[in-house]
Amino acid sequence: MHNKKIGIIGVGNMGEAILRGLSHKGITGIVVSESRSERREYIKKTYKVAAAAGNRELASQSEVIILAIKPQELKGVLQEIAPALESSVLLISIAAGASLGAIAAILGKEVRLVRAMPNIAALMLESATALAAGGGAQAPDIEIAEEIFNALGKTVVIPEVLMDAVTGMSGSGPAYVCLFIEALADGGVRMGLPRKDALALAIQTVLGTARLLAEQGEHPAHLKDRVASPGGTTIAGIAELEAKGFRGAVMEAVAAATRRSKELAKIQG
Repeated sequence: MHNKKIGIIGVGNMGEAILRGLSHKGITGIVVSESRSERREYIKKTYKVAAAAGNRELASQSEVIILAIKPQELKGVLQEIAPALESSVLLISIAAGASLGAIAAILGKEVRLVRAMPNIAALMLESATALAAGGGAQAPDIEIAEEIFNALGKTVVIPEVLMDAVTGMSGSGPAYVCLFIEALADGGVRMGLPRKDALALAIQTVLGTARLLAEQGEHPAHLKDRVASPGGTTIAGIAELEAKGFRGAVMEAVAAATRRSKELAKIQG
């Protein structure tokens, strides 16, 4: 990928996260396109990258194009860059809810397509990202997409039909985790801990547990069993969570968000 000319259309929060990840990996030769002049100048100064005069100019000089734009902007941008796209170009879209088929239909030409679904943790280069390949994409194209998004965290490659489930789980998941952290901290406050200390402890507990699972490759159930001693405090707390339907509620939240993702895709599409 170091030899590829990479263009990023849109450098808002997610576009900047991608740029930061690539820069962190030593990838150079990146060009960006951004309609907001102040934002464009900030990106040029901060990351020492070139800025194209417009989206079509970027498309004409890039081998890999990342569409880091909002879904409502997608159609206009695709129609603008379509005349400049060669069949060898790899187009990666992170526009939520926009299917590979819809993108191909707007372009009206054969292009290598990959759809990506990162989450907000990309801002800290800790994203969970799912990738799905379009009909024109080959194995090397997926490898390039993986290399790009591995710079932001971890990736999985899935069939596109599962993208709504990804949206409902890891796309919406940070909000579920925030809700849990807030509730955990509230529990500490209820038991007498100062608010600031309770929140700090709750955040570190979730962060440390996640790192432990990620680095040791241990199944969550095994780690839970190690913490829950017979007749101890942890198993008492787990019993209460089970009685209140904690796990079922989380699973239903993912299912509800997945259904809503499918509904929104139909509305957009």
